[in-house]
Order: sequence, then C-alpha cells, then structure tokens
Amino acid sequence: MKFKKDFVFGVATSAPQVEGAALEDGKGLSIWDVFARIPGTIADNTTPDTTCDMYHRWKEDIRLMKELNIESYRFSFSWSRILPDGKGKVNQKGLDYYKRMIDELHRQEIMPNATIYHWDLPYELEREGGWLNRDIINWYGEYASLLFREFGDSIPLWATINEPIATYVGYAAGFFAPGRKNEQYGRQANHHVLLSHGEGVRRFREENLSNAEIGIVVDIWNHHPLRADHEGDKKLAELENEKSYRSYLNPIFCGCYSEGLLAYMKENNCMPQMMPGDMEKINQKLDFFGLNCYNRVVDCADPELLKKQKKEFIGGNYMDNGAEYYSKAVYDAAHILKDEYKLDIPIYVTENGTYNCTEEIREDGSIHDAQRIQYINGFLEWIKKAIEDGIDIRGYYAWSLLDNWEWSGGFNARYGLVHTDFETQKRTCKDSALWYKNMIREVKSQYNSK
Repeated sequence: MKFKKDFVFGVATSAPQVEGAALEDGKGLSIWDVFARIPGTIADNTTPDTTCDMYHRWKEDIRLMKELNIESYRFSFSWSRILPDGKGKVNQKGLDYYKRMIDELHRQEIMPNATIYHWDLPYELEREGGWLNRDIINWYGEYASLLFREFGDSIPLWATINEPIATYVGYAAGFFAPGRKNEQYGRQANHHVLLSHGEGVRRFREENLSNAEIGIVVDIWNHHPLRADHEGDKKLAELENEKSYRSYLNPIFCGCYSEGLLAYMKENNCMPQMMPGDMEKINQKLDFFGLNCYNRVVDCADPELLKKQKKEFIGGNYMDNGAEYYSKAVYDAAHILKDEYKLDIPIYVTENGTYNCTEEIREDGSIHDAQRIQYINGFLEWIKKAIEDGIDIRGYYAWSLLDNWEWSGGFNARYGLVHTDFETQKRTCKDSALWYKNMIREVKSQYNSK
C-alpha cells in the first residue's frame, strides 16, 4: 500500500516555541513569558524570549522547508502578539508579521495550517482569571473572529485549540503555565476551553469562508493495562482514559461528559460549573480532526511492579531517551476515533515526533539520528495500515521542524528534524530531515512520473 497522491507531508511548530521576539514590536506578555521567570519552573532556567528567532528568520526557515520538500506548515498565532492585552487594541505589527509569513508560504507552494490557540494565553487575561473566567469564551471568540477576517481563505486548515489538556495541566498540576494546582480549577478551565472551541467554530461558520475548513487538535495517549487480566490494572487504565482524551472527545463529538468522568469529578469534588446549553455549544460539526500522537501509556495498580516489568511486557521496546517505542499507538488512536466515536471526517496527524534520541555529530558537521528516522517511519507504516482499514487520514506533520523551546523542558528536549544552535541560530539538517525530504520525493514521484 502507498500513500495517495494528495496525502500531505508537513512539519509543525508553535509561536511561543519558535518565534522569540517575546517583547518586541508591541507584543504583550503571555502566561509562559511570566511563568518561565519563576525560579524552578523551567528545567534549564531558560525563557521563550528568543527561542529559534523565527520572528526575524521566517523567510530563511520557509526556504528551508521548501528545500526539504515540505508540503504544509502547521504553526500557531500568538494571541498576545496580535492583541497585547488579549482584547481591545490590535497590534498591527503582529498582524503584518503573520501576513508576510503566510504570503511567503503561498509563494513557495507550502499550505498553511494554523492553530488559533497553542497554550500562550495573554497574561493580562490571566490577571482577570484566565480560563477560570467564563468571559474568556467571548474574549477568545473576538480574537478568533479577528483572525478569520484578516486571514480567512488564505489558510485552508484552521484549528481552534491545540491539545486542550495542556490548560488542565496548567491549572490542576502546576508544571505548565500559569502554574496553579487545583483539580477543580483544572476541570473548570477545561470546560471553558471546550466552550471557546465551540464559539470559535460558530464564528468561523459566520464568516462563510469558501476555501477553508475548521477542526480541533487533541492528543491521544491511550492507556493500556500492564496485565490484561488484572482488574486493578484495567480499572486504572480505563479511568486514565476517561480523565484524558475522553474528557475532550466525548463533549466534542457526543455532546456530553462520559459517565465515568462525571462520577470521578463528583467523587473528587471537582465538577465544573456549567450552564444549560453548554454541551450543545461544544458539540459543533467539524470539517476535520487533528490527531497528535506520540506514544501509549502503560498503567499498573502496583507502581513497583511497573518499574520492574516495564521492559518485559509484550511489545516492550525502549529508545535511548527512556521512552517506549510503540508506533502502533497511532493506529490504535485512529481506531478509537473510528470505532468509539464513529468519526466521519478527515483526520490529519498534526504532531508526531521524538526527543533526545542519540544524535551523533560527525567530523563533517552532519548529525546522525537514526532512532528518529526509525520512529517516524514506524508511525507512517501504521498510518498506512489505518488507511487500509478505511480510516480517512489525509496528512502527517512531524514535530518539529526545529529544535525549539519545549515548555517546562526548556531547550533540553530536542524534537527537531533540524538542529538549532540557540547561541548562533544556525540551522543544521539532521539525517532525519534529509530522510524525510527523500521519502516525500519518492512518494510523490510515483505520481509525478505518470
């Protein structure tokens, strides 16, 4: 089986991870600009002030994408670069930056794929309660409408939110911005994120854009029991799935929270405040679904047993970075969407990649990262199998184009196909980038030669 002619191969980034220029040209502070300055929050004590400096180097990076045969670039808008206070006055320099970048992508025949919100809430909105304040639904809606009016049909694929679970982590677990640690806060923030997603879709439909589609991006880390015949392991894995991906997919596609999640929230006194009609607002018809998939999670009711046996369970295969290599995760996730949620819209795998696999820098300056090639190739093979099963997967985006600023991991976690020297900003293609380039060329040549 081979990929279809119109299957899209792309790369992905997000604004706070690659743009830099955090305090330039009228941009306001985001929650990550502030959070990163709190001692101990970022592994290497770095900030998103400069990152990959794409704000100044966007043309060079788009040229690099073209050289790598990239067909689509997934990026995000910085809310606080466009609306420094999150609402009200518009920063024209921010809009101009994105217009130049999008125009150049079109000139280079690279399809833009834009995310409206990728975790970087304007700090001024956080000061008013952030995702805990129900007013954020309208704040987000006004921001989304501005983007639709400004960029509209120049962007074929729009995503309302990237990985809404990150907002839960920021309000419940504390190791993401804004750094709060309250389970009820996390569930309330989640609810408002989902309502904002629905509001974004509603406003998109109002614009009647003729050449654009809208969806959402959700990550699926499917939880598996370590011991398939052990009730404790099975219950734990089931609960974790309820608390993670199902807490988003159920409202989005079924218009309700699952019975399992409702029971958990009631038992743990973390039920969000809801209003009549909320679920109908969340349950909007989408044009596509963005699937972020990196791995699975294995659960065991006995943590010590998991530590002892994690490399011994069936399929166990670990990379140098300590993460399991389980490429079937994307096939499993695709079948969850098809079998559990009866999804009948196209799927794009909007993020997939691995970090800190062994990277050998040779004398000639080339960078050998064989495990990343193995990882990506394995996932692509399972995507083919899902397509063979009749699942409508239309594209794949490698995370990431560049080594970038990986949130609480700082610069320590390198996911890039392209190496970034953060002191000089020099870009060096790793072997994986060259492999990806050649793979795309080979896939497309099967059709171009006919």
